[in-house]
Amino acid sequence: MTEATLQSQFSAADLLGQLSDPIRLRMMRILCAHELSVGELIRVVQIPQSSGSRHLKLLAEGGWLVRRSVGPATYYRVLLDELPEPMRGIWLAVRDGLDDHADARGDDQRVRSVLSERMSDSSVFFGEHAGEWDGLRSDLFGRYFTDRALLSLIDPRWRVADLGCGTGNCTELLSPWVERVVAVDRSPEMLSGARARLVNAGVRRDHVEFVEGELDGLPMDDGSVDAAVCMLVLHHMERPVDALREMHRVLTSERGGGVALVVDMCEHTNTEFRRSMGHTHMGFSEGEMTTYLEDAGFGGVRFHPLRPDVSTSGPPLFAAVARVN
Repeated sequence: MTEATLQSQFSAADLLGQLSDPIRLRMMRILCAHELSVGELIRVVQIPQSSGSRHLKLLAEGGWLVRRSVGPATYYRVLLDELPEPMRGIWLAVRDGLDDHADARGDDQRVRSVLSERMSDSSVFFGEHAGEWDGLRSDLFGRYFTDRALLSLIDPRWRVADLGCGTGNCTELLSPWVERVVAVDRSPEMLSGARARLVNAGVRRDHVEFVEGELDGLPMDDGSVDAAVCMLVLHHMERPVDALREMHRVLTSERGGGVALVVDMCEHTNTEFRRSMGHTHMGFSEGEMTTYLEDAGFGGVRFHPLRPDVSTSGPPLFAAVARVN
């Protein structure tokens, strides 16, 4: 309801009448400080459910309250700054002296008790729904916030190479968290798509450098980046070790860098990928990838199979991390 509508619908006498009941005054005072459900509020003011609902309905229809539904529960709050000027002036005049009333002290004590019980109810909720919590979090916040938030652990001073960047998915995720991303791909069309993607995402143009080049002959200086990512690219290459040697060459261990990350398919037997998508390798085993990385000069290789997403049709993936020796 707009301010103009409220002013035309209710006279000053009407507005004063809506606040004339002592119970409604107590409700208004409480809801100025706390957002409470109907059940919580009637426990604070100690009246029957039917009486509480009637008073709340009158205040809500008068435009004094903001209502919010959460599942089956309805929560109410007074937002003073959002009240139309005449209503705000009336409430401020009426409110003076309410804090000193005996009922106010009792209300405040019961509010603290109600809020304490709400916290206990939350603990019970999490205990009862622990097995469903991942699903509940996904419903509330989406599937990807954890992964993206963890990117903030990356050293913000790092320069990172996204080797075989494609249309820029990895570059887009990395760019807010590091000093600079060098996005490399052999395809001008892919690089064009990546540029458009990052413009749409609002990434600063001077934060990302796009480079056309081959992974086994990178047009980059020695030791020019602190970390390098190669995401779902090596299975397309005839000699993956050549690309890994180039990755090793452009890495520096300064600032704690010298880190390489390879994400690719685990070894599989689905020959359809070779025929339909031009895959040269049918994934890689842990031993095979470890040998490639060590032959390229890396040490400290760690190989981690990634949990498959049951909604997908491709082979499982792995993440292999290694460091410049």
